[in-house]
Amino acid sequence: MRIVAGKHRGRRLETPAGRDVRPTSDRTRQSLFNILSHGDWMEDGSDVLDGADVLDAFCGTGALALEALSHGASRAALLDKARSSLDIARRNAEMLGEGAQCRFILGDAAKPPPAPFAARLVFLDPPYGQDLSPPALTGLSRAGWIAPGALVCVEVGAEDAFALPPGFDALDVRDYSQARIHFLRYRG
Repeated sequence: MRIVAGKHRGRRLETPAGRDVRPTSDRTRQSLFNILSHGDWMEDGSDVLDGADVLDAFCGTGALALEALSHGASRAALLDKARSSLDIARRNAEMLGEGAQCRFILGDAAKPPPAPFAARLVFLDPPYGQDLSPPALTGLSRAGWIAPGALVCVEVGAEDAFALPPGFDALDVRDYSQARIHFLRYRG
């Protein structure tokens, strides 16, 4: 697993042994960040990645947040309820020299602790087949983790149903092999 573009392009990331974490594939991440880099996603016309505050919920290895930092985001909050995932994400961030730009928070996305900041760009990549995205989006938005007008990218399994929670608008959906990414706007 590698950073696919930006200032850290080609740098390897540590991945866990076993099947407990399913990182977003390099190809899917590359497609996602190409879409983010070349789309008109923000209502104010700004670049979604440049200087963004990012949330990577269900962060696993931290690949999505670290890819965003590689593309010009300014800081990232990485949230996971597995300490082992946060440890790997922390090591990956430090290896890239991005540790100071990251906050590593142990917690459940559906019942999160207080937010360190409200993110303008949000990634949710929960385990497939468990319908964790809607309660996580509701919990994160209520706890102030998501800024009004934020772009939210939710990865689910290609066969998984996804119910849009109140306060979010669907913008687009893209399929990538076994993954489906929903692009949402948080109304706030």
